[in-house]
Amino acid sequence: MNDRLRIARIQGFAFRSPIAEPVQTSFGIMKDRPAAFVRIEDQDGCFGWGEIFANWPAAAAEHRVNLLARDVAPFAFEHAFSHPEQMFELLTSRTEIVALQSGEWGPFRQVIAGLDIALWDLFARRNGQTLRHYMNAESPDVVPAYASGIHITDAEALIPKSREIGFSAFKVKVGFNMEDDLALLEQAFDTKAAADTIAADANQAWTEDAALSFITSTRGLPLEWLEEPVRADADPTAWAALSRASPYPLAGGENLVGFDEFDSAVQRAHLRIFQPDIIKWGGITGCLRVGQNVQAAGLRYCPHFLGGGIGLQASANLLAAVGGDGLLEIDANPNPLRDAFGSVKTRILDHGWRCSLEPGIGIVSVPEELTKYETHKAEVLSPMHL
Repeated sequence: MNDRLRIARIQGFAFRSPIAEPVQTSFGIMKDRPAAFVRIEDQDGCFGWGEIFANWPAAAAEHRVNLLARDVAPFAFEHAFSHPEQMFELLTSRTEIVALQSGEWGPFRQVIAGLDIALWDLFARRNGQTLRHYMNAESPDVVPAYASGIHITDAEALIPKSREIGFSAFKVKVGFNMEDDLALLEQAFDTKAAADTIAADANQAWTEDAALSFITSTRGLPLEWLEEPVRADADPTAWAALSRASPYPLAGGENLVGFDEFDSAVQRAHLRIFQPDIIKWGGITGCLRVGQNVQAAGLRYCPHFLGGGIGLQASANLLAAVGGDGLLEIDANPNPLRDAFGSVKTRILDHGWRCSLEPGIGIVSVPEELTKYETHKAEVLSPMHL
């Protein structure tokens, strides 16, 4: 194989799986489970897989595949790469003006993140290493994990169910009705096992005053953290006030973008727990650097993730490479687009997620059973392979 690779083929796939029970957050309801996967192949036939954020808006998965094929993928053929970071920098630069012109900063960043993950996977495969060991030779094979996405009204049923699988850490969604949220959260703590830890996620639901009211009312609860109590883009003074008032750590980061934004947030330290999402911004290139900076600042890196099986495997490998005492987020709700790559109950070991021992992220192809959920696909070939 060549020391520098050229990408020869890029394929995008949109999937949409029906679910029996909608997944509800404070800002919207997911009525199905979408995913957008991307596969890249180099001139030697080596390949890598990535995932593009597609949860919101509801039409995102198909749009991201079209954006990948028509507006982003062609730039990836312009140069040969000796390291995966180079493509992230190239695509970010080449799409900046059109993202500004269209106002679609998020979608472009998400497509670039998926391509970045796929190229890191490809490089690791070429080297015969797992993705985590390609990044850090000392990476563990199991990372701590927690069960997430538990609506507060479902906590009584889902926490014991998740505990049976092997979890001892849980995160409940609040931000619906303050009085009900508080009563149900008290109940969750009253009925938890001795070793359990519980965090809460408001999904940007509250004003600063409402968030302060929640913090005051839960001062006696040993919350592991409170996530996004106000808008992610709220004035830093609001975050500072909440941080001063809170007896437990504040968490966030899934809706921060760019190295400068993360660097500023790390320096302010209003957040004690940082949760960048590799399929929303940065891919491996961006989130590896952010995770390392978070660790160096004495803060905690707990990657956000609520997507399909490819991104989850990549997120687990990244957490293993960054290290520390952070937890991998595992959605407690059913998701065929995740479980077809390996069910959660077969991956949990000693309260942690067992990473694949195969090269890259350990995924060779999309399981055949998922083809019934495929809604759109696209393929782009480099000019030299047309």
